Amino acid sequence: MAKHLFILFFLIITFSISSFSQKITYSDPDKEDARNVNFEIIGKVAGNTLIYKNYRDLHFVYIYDNDMKLLNKVKLTDIPEKVTDAEFVQYPDFFYMIYQYQRKDIVYCMGLKIDGNGNEMQSAIVLDTTQISYNASTKIYSVIKSEDKQKIVLFKINSRNEKMHYVTTVLTDKYLDLIHRTKLPVSMPDKNSFLTEFQVDNDGDLAFFKAVGSSQNDNISKLTFFIKRSLSDSVSQHDLNLRSLNLDDIRMKIDNYNKHYLVGSFYSKQRRGNVDGLYLSVWDKEADRELTSSAVTFSDDLRNDAKGESTLKMAFNDYFLKNIIVRRDGGFILCAESVYTSSRGNNLSRWDYMYGSPYFSPYGSAYYMYASPFSYNYYNPWNRFGNAYGNYNRYFADNIVILSIGIDGKMEWSNVVKKSQYDDISDQHLGYGFVNSGDQIHFLFNAQEKRQTVLTDQSITPEGQLNRNPTFHNLDKGFDFMPRQAKQISARVCIIPCMIRNYICFAKVEL
Repeated sequence: MAKHLFILFFLIITFSISSFSQKITYSDPDKEDARNVNFEIIGKVAGNTLIYKNYRDLHFVYIYDNDMKLLNKVKLTDIPEKVTDAEFVQYPDFFYMIYQYQRKDIVYCMGLKIDGNGNEMQSAIVLDTTQISYNASTKIYSVIKSEDKQKIVLFKINSRNEKMHYVTTVLTDKYLDLIHRTKLPVSMPDKNSFLTEFQVDNDGDLAFFKAVGSSQNDNISKLTFFIKRSLSDSVSQHDLNLRSLNLDDIRMKIDNYNKHYLVGSFYSKQRRGNVDGLYLSVWDKEADRELTSSAVTFSDDLRNDAKGESTLKMAFNDYFLKNIIVRRDGGFILCAESVYTSSRGNNLSRWDYMYGSPYFSPYGSAYYMYASPFSYNYYNPWNRFGNAYGNYNRYFADNIVILSIGIDGKMEWSNVVKKSQYDDISDQHLGYGFVNSGDQIHFLFNAQEKRQTVLTDQSITPEGQLNRNPTFHNLDKGFDFMPRQAKQISARVCIIPCMIRNYICFAKVEL
C-alpha cells in the first residue's frame, strides 16, 4: 500500500512540474536554403506559424503546424524582381506583405494580402508611388502600424531641401483602404537636425520628433514634438523642456489607454560626458500639453549593480534603451541593455555610435531618406560598423537594466538581469528575446554553463522581483539560438530562430 501511495505521489509531482515547465519544439532545417537567406517571423495566422524567407528574387512563405512540422512551402510568384524592402502586418486570419520595388524611374509601394496557408487572397494593390531620378538600392517608404493594427501608415521623407524637409504620409485602415494622404513641410533651420521616432496611435494620429544635435552629431540639445491628427493636413509642434540636459538616444512609446506619449532618453550633464541618468517626458494627448518632465539621476547603488566591468561613473555609458512597456495606471517600465564592440583591443564608446539621424541616405545624390527597419532598435553598433575597423572585432552584450517609472516621472524600483556575452564572429547569437506574458516579463538569452551555451529564461514581476526560471525541457544540443530576433506569437509562446549545422531553423518556445 505504501509503495502504491509513493508511486501515486511521484506521478502527481512529475505531472505538476511538467505542466508548468518550459517547452521547446524545433522545426527541421531546410537544406535547400541559401547560405545568406533572409527571413522574418510573420507570426500565427489561422492556427499556423508562418515564416517568410527570401533569397535574391525568390520569395517563400513557410507554413508550420502547432508542432513546428512543415505543412507547405509556398513560392510567391507575383512578386517582381529587385524588391528593395518587405514588411509584414499580421492579423488572426491573414497578413499583408507590404513591399516596394522600382521600375524605370518609379518606385512602387505595394500591398499583398495572404492567408494562413500562404495563398494570395487578391492581387497586389498600389499603395503609393514616387518618381526618382536614380536607382534606389534601399527602401524609400517606412511602414508603421497602430497597437491595435487598425491603422497603417506609410511615410517617406524628402530631404532635397536641407532647410525644409517634406514628410509624405499615407494613412490606411486594416483593409488598406485609404483614409488620408498628406505632404507635410517640416522646417529644418538647424544644420545638425534630424527627424526620428515616427509612431501612429490607435486613432490614426502620427507623432514624431525633430532633434537638434551639436556640430559633432553627438548630444541632442533641442527636441521638438510633432503631432499630425489623422485627417489633418498640418502638424502641431511643441518644444519639450530638456532641463538643460544633453540627450542622445530618444525613444517614444504610445500609451493608447491613457492617451499619453511617453518619451525617454539617457542624458549627461556635460556634452559627451558620462551618462548621469534618465530624461523622461509624458505628453497628454487630450490636454495637448506636457504632463510630466523629469530627470532621474542614477544612484551609486544602481550604478554598482549595473556596471559590469565598467567603473561606477561610466556604468551606463554602454547602455541603450530597448523596450518600453506601458501600464494602465499611466506608469511604464523601461529596459536597457549594455552593448558595445571592440576592435583590436580598443573599445568604442557610445559616442562612436551616435551618428546623428537614424534616417539617412546612403546613395549620394538621392533625396529620399529611409528609416531603420527595426522600430524598437537602439543605435546598434554591430550593424553599423561590421568590419570597418579591421578583421578583428569582438561584440559584447551584457547586463539588462529594468526601471519602473510612475506617472509622476519618479523611479519606483529597479533591477538588473546579469549576463555577459561576447562573440568574435558576429552578434547574431547575442542579446535577448522579450516576452510579455502579462504577469511577468521574460528575458530569454544565451548563457554559458559548464562550457556549453544554454538558452536561459529570467523573468521579472510587476513588483520588480527577479526570477531565475528552470532550464528548458527538450533543450537539444547543437542548436544555436538567436534570441534577439525572437517574436512573441501568443501570451506565453515565442518563435526563436536558431542554427544547426549552419542551417536556419526555428524553435517554438512555450513559457
